[in-house]
Amino acid sequence: MSTFHRLFKHLCTTAAAGRRAFPPDSLDAIEAAITEGERRHRAEVRLIVEPALGLQEVLAGMPPRERARALFAQYGVWDTEENCGVLVYVNLADHQVEIVADRGVGKIVPASEWQAICRTMTEGFARGDYHNSTLAALTRLNALLQQHYPDDGSTRNQLSDQPMVL
Repeated sequence: MSTFHRLFKHLCTTAAAGRRAFPPDSLDAIEAAITEGERRHRAEVRLIVEPALGLQEVLAGMPPRERARALFAQYGVWDTEENCGVLVYVNLADHQVEIVADRGVGKIVPASEWQAICRTMTEGFARGDYHNSTLAALTRLNALLQQHYPDDGSTRNQLSDQPMVL
């Protein structure tokens, strides 16, 4: 995709597109899914939706993966006791989902598992189904985290469960 085409997509994808894809009811359901999942595992999950990148980022050719890593750091997803924070990043303009996992959980879970969760979302998004595909992906993510980081009674919520739409 050319820089011009990508720039056009990002300029045309507004905050309103983010609100349409993830209305308050969906955000509430996503928060509840994260909260419920974290009751069964010790990992911390954060979901951030970004309708589009800024002009500077697009012109610099910033890929969604790099942006996800920046948000992972900015929002302290890396700062958990067991190094088991997981960021699910959605970029609507690029039609991309990225998962950035902290080093603890990243060493245990194969990349193919993260990719399968991302595909659950992107395939649903292609059909216009943001709500159900996100919840299905979170169900799969929570099951995976429960397998590797089962709750042992010592968990406490370290990051907000509330999804963010930037």
